[in-house]
Order: sequence, then C-alpha cells, then structure tokens
Amino acid sequence: MTDQTTSRLDNLVAKSGLFAGMNPLMGIASMVMIIGFVGFTISDVESSSQIFSVAKNYIITSLDWFYVLVVNAALFFVFWLLISRFGDVKLGKPDDEPDFSTFSWICMLFSAGLGSGLIYWGVAEPMYHIQGSPFLEQQGIEPGSTQAAISAVVITNFHWGFHGWGLYVLVGLSLAYFAYRSDLPLTLRTALYPVLKDRIYGPWGHLVDLIGVFGTIFGLATSLGLGVTPIAAGLENLGWMENTQTNQLILVAAITIMGTASAASGVGKGVRILSECNVVASLALLLIFLILAPTAFVLGIMISGLGDYLWNVIPMGFWINGDPENQWQSWWTIFYWGWWIAWCPFVGLFIARVSKGRTIRQFCFCVLLIPTTVVMLWMGIFGGAATGVDLFYNAGVVEAVNNDYATGVFTTLAGFGYGWIVYPLTVLITVLLISWFVTSSDSGTLVMCTMLSMGDEHPPIKFRLFWGITAGVVAGVLMLAGGLSALQTASIVAGLPIAVILLCMIYGIIKALHADHPVPDVKDKYDLEFLNR
Repeated sequence: MTDQTTSRLDNLVAKSGLFAGMNPLMGIASMVMIIGFVGFTISDVESSSQIFSVAKNYIITSLDWFYVLVVNAALFFVFWLLISRFGDVKLGKPDDEPDFSTFSWICMLFSAGLGSGLIYWGVAEPMYHIQGSPFLEQQGIEPGSTQAAISAVVITNFHWGFHGWGLYVLVGLSLAYFAYRSDLPLTLRTALYPVLKDRIYGPWGHLVDLIGVFGTIFGLATSLGLGVTPIAAGLENLGWMENTQTNQLILVAAITIMGTASAASGVGKGVRILSECNVVASLALLLIFLILAPTAFVLGIMISGLGDYLWNVIPMGFWINGDPENQWQSWWTIFYWGWWIAWCPFVGLFIARVSKGRTIRQFCFCVLLIPTTVVMLWMGIFGGAATGVDLFYNAGVVEAVNNDYATGVFTTLAGFGYGWIVYPLTVLITVLLISWFVTSSDSGTLVMCTMLSMGDEHPPIKFRLFWGITAGVVAGVLMLAGGLSALQTASIVAGLPIAVILLCMIYGIIKALHADHPVPDVKDKYDLEFLNR
C-alpha cells in the first residue's frame, strides 16, 4: 500500500486493546445495529413483519423497473468488459500471480455464490413453475405438461443464471481492481473511490461498509435459519432425528461451530478444502441423478431448457409484467433480484479476496460463464428428473413441494424406484447440505471480519470466532421468536441502497479504466511507427 493509504488505515484500526486489529467505530456500530435490529424484530414479530412487508411490497411493485434496470446494466457491463480492450488488465500488479489454482478458485466461487440452494431449489422451483406462470399463459402451454416442464427449467435458469452472477462479477471486479491495483483497503467502500475519493475513509465510507455488514450477517442468519429445514428433513428421512424446532436449533449450533472453525483456519485451508470437496461430491450427485432418472427425457428437458434460455435471456431480462393483479413477477423474479443484490457485498468481496492476479477477461469469463453453465446443467437435470418421475411414475413430487419445498429432492429420490439406493443418497444429500452451509458460513464470516478490519485479508482469529458465532446466535434467536421471515424481507429491502451503490460502481470502474489505460493518441502512434522504421 502507499504510505498515505497506510497512514489513513493506521488511524482507523486499533493497535491494542479489545478492538486490536479492527476499526473500533465500525465494530461497535455493527453490534449496536445487530442488537437493535434483532431486538426490534423479536419484541413484536407481527408488527415488525408488517412494517418490513409494506416496505418490501412497495419496492417489488413500484420499483420493479429499477431492479430490472440495475441487473441488466450490470450484465451488459460485464459482457462489454469481456470483449473490451481492458480484458488483459490484471487485477493486481503486473507481476502478481494468482494465489489459488484455477480449480480451487472456481470451487470457492461456488461455495460463496450458490451452495446448498441448488440441491433443494433445483427440484422445488421447477415444480412450482410447472404448475403455472405468465410464460405458460403467453404461449398457451398446458400446466403439468412436458412443454410446461421445459418452461419451468427456463425460468429457473433465468433466476439463477447470467443476471444474478453479473451482479457478483461487478462487485468482485470493482473491489479487486481498486484493492490490488491502487492499494486501497479490500472493503465495500473501496469500489466507490472514483466517486467519493478520500471520503471513503470518513462517515460515507463507514455507512457503505455498514450496509455491507448488514447484508452479510443477516443474509447468513436468514439462509442458515431457513436452510436447516431441508437438512432436518433429510435427517428425519434417515430416522436419525425428528424435524422439530429444538433439533433445528441444534443443527444451527453445529453448523455455526463448524463454519467458525473453518473460518479460523483461513481461506487457504478450511474454505478451499471444503469447497473442493463440495464441488466433487455435488458433480457425483448430479451424475447419479442423470443415470437413475429417465435419462433420455431428462437430457431432452435440459437441452431444450438450455436453448430456450439462451434464446430468450435478453427479452426475459427486460420483461415487466404490466398486469397489477398478477403478482407472479413480484413474488419470483423481483424477489430474486432483490436477494441477489442484497448478497452482492458478501459474495463480491469474497470473490475479490480469492481473485488476485487474474485478468479482467479471465475474471469475467470464469465468474460469469462457468457457474451459469453448471447452473443450467444442474437445473435441467434436477428439474427434469423431478418432472420425469412425477409424469411417468406418479411420484407426487409436486404435492410434496407444495407441502414443504425442502422435501422435494427426497421425494424425487424415492420416485426413482431403486429402494436400495435411497438411503445412501439421502445421506450424501444431507451431508452436502451441511457442508455447503458450512462453506457459506465460513466465507461470510471472513468477509465481515475483512470489512471491519479495514481490508485486512487475514483478520485476527478472535474476531473470526466472534462474528461466526454471532451469525449463528442471530439465526437461533430469530428462529425461536419466529422472526426469520421478517428478516428475510428486511434483507430484500436493504438491497435497495445496495442497488444504487452498484450503479455507482459501474460509473467508477469505467472512469478508472479509461483514466489508467487511455487510448494512445493517433498522432503519437504514427510518430512512433515513423521513428521505428
């Protein structure tokens, strides 16, 4: 770092005492924010839920156009970077090399950006959409048919594909560029340096990072609290424990301990190793589903869904439902965009943390295209498998999902008709769910500590332990009070200021790239060629 940057950070980070290695103001403000929000939520869950719901409903019904604008702006910006003259610019100094192998790097991208949601939503979401959507109505497709299954996979690809990952690329690229090329701290505020300049070290910078901390810790708490449902369902199917609130709290505690321990070991050990194991085991599970399901039918659904998605991704991205009576887009697409945006600070910063030494073109290609390709294969195979056993074997997957989204993947397993393999595959899925949640927990903990320590890539272990446990405690308290759904809604609302920050990031990175890498003057170019003759 430059001497000036180092001096500024020295003034913000405590050298001794309880907050040694952290910005005391940010640490105290974060705790006050967490305690105040949790206290407000659990003091009157019904009233807080109503307040958050009103705010969320206003956003997804009145500002749906803004969310659509932001996600499309991010995606088109990333594709422009991919083919622009800035593609060979390195995220770091010219002689910097990547800290991780390409395989390890890609595995860690998945651990932060996707994780366990693929396993249960890979079945649940297509099963919801096959029953009805505006796209079925527009095309005159009968719900529950094979064509409806293809449409359901296309919609699921849309919600999990290019648009969401474009947001992650934007945040991760902005942070990595300024942190590794301009020696600025690896925190959310850094991406706004072209806009705020040295004010990033003052109140405006603190506010931006606090928004990032809010999205990270409450996003983690919500995902952890809601995500234990499929884990508990899997353990109940195995006969290991009943799916009760007490047992779910025990699971939250266990996952928190494992995630905190992994975060304490650092990115190069716990996070990397778990991520690699998760990816290998998940690909094995994907192959097993393809083999056990009606394979020809599944491949047809997957390929048709892939082709339709690629053909329609742009018009789908700009589509806004003009019917005020039809809330489908608000319930699904806009909710997804809000959730992706709310997770941007967490996932983007983690991706930046592990991407030093990559070029802009390599970064955009790998972070955008590789995860999206895997998502399309996954949703096609899982959605096709669930549809196949439902249509051909009357497995009752749709009914199971309607009753509890978390049970859909286990009902699909039973529908394959191979009783002997249900138990070991249920074990594999349950272990994968736990392991994916652990990797999300440890990467989220590292991100929070990095922001609160003003960009220290190796924050003190005591803070990793503290914030990892804090996320679990928040999830447990809100589960007991019934406030997780209110928190989920509040996280979507928090995505609104982050969406504004994303637009500022686009402006900032364009301004910085053109300033750092100007187009050579045509006259100077010809003069140089003349002198070289």
